[in-house]
Amino acid sequence: MKRNYLTLFTGAVLVVIFALMLFVFQVRQTEVAVVTTFGKYSHSITNAGASFRWPLPIQKVYKFDNRVQNFESKYDQITTKDARNILISVFVGWRIAEPKTFLERFGGGDIMSSADQSLDALVRNTKNSVVGQHTFNDLISTNRSQLKFDEIERQMLTMLRPQALANYGIGVQFLGIQRLGLPESITSKVFDRMKAERNRLVKEFQSQGDARAQEIRSEAERQRRQILAEAERKAIEIQGQADLEATRYYAVFAQNPELANFLLSLRTLEAATTNRTTLVLDQQTPPFNLLNPKLLELTNSTEKTELTRQ
Repeated sequence: MKRNYLTLFTGAVLVVIFALMLFVFQVRQTEVAVVTTFGKYSHSITNAGASFRWPLPIQKVYKFDNRVQNFESKYDQITTKDARNILISVFVGWRIAEPKTFLERFGGGDIMSSADQSLDALVRNTKNSVVGQHTFNDLISTNRSQLKFDEIERQMLTMLRPQALANYGIGVQFLGIQRLGLPESITSKVFDRMKAERNRLVKEFQSQGDARAQEIRSEAERQRRQILAEAERKAIEIQGQADLEATRYYAVFAQNPELANFLLSLRTLEAATTNRTTLVLDQQTPPFNLLNPKLLELTNSTEKTELTRQ
């Protein structure tokens, strides 16, 4: 009896497992599911967990990877608004936003590969349309203020999003310019233009430097003239004061010429014998004649006489 019960229990479990496999399916956190009934769309499941379904051929479940997919466009040549050719490629991050539209558009074959191919054509048209509205300098220029990468990327994203969602059920998350280049036919011309622009800037900076140098030289010359004029004024003032003092001394010397002559000779003698100088000269040579003892005696008697008179 126990064996019969065990056999029945095992059979019941197998039946339950088989029923679950037929009527229940699991959706993972990174997936989105689409359920069709007799080949027609029924509903979508975007939340992870177990869900009920009727077994084949009544209902069929399609599961897609719902993580962000990375797409890189081809390195295409595009013409700008001012008729310049340029090479550009962009990268796009996308995920399934409308499972029903996505299934209907890419239901057969390699779904993700078909989605990339369709997205490539859509991105190419978007690039052509947006870049065709901008000039060459908006993308390539020696002046950073002229570049409009952010604006161009924003315009591409704004144009691509509604078309990708409506046509393919794809939600574009982000878009950016990946590569930017020039065809060989115009590379040399662009380099020549960039070189000319650099030379223009060099000449402009040199001109500004020359102008600034001239301002500095002019200011220095003005200050030099001002300093010299002030120094000349002070020199004239000092010279005037010296002349005034000299006039006073000359008036005193005019009253006693002999005393003036003696003082000048004495000052000359003092200057000549300052640094232990040894001189061999005639005692009668002025001003060394002051060292003659007889003259010194005569000078002393004269000074005493003058003091007595006073």
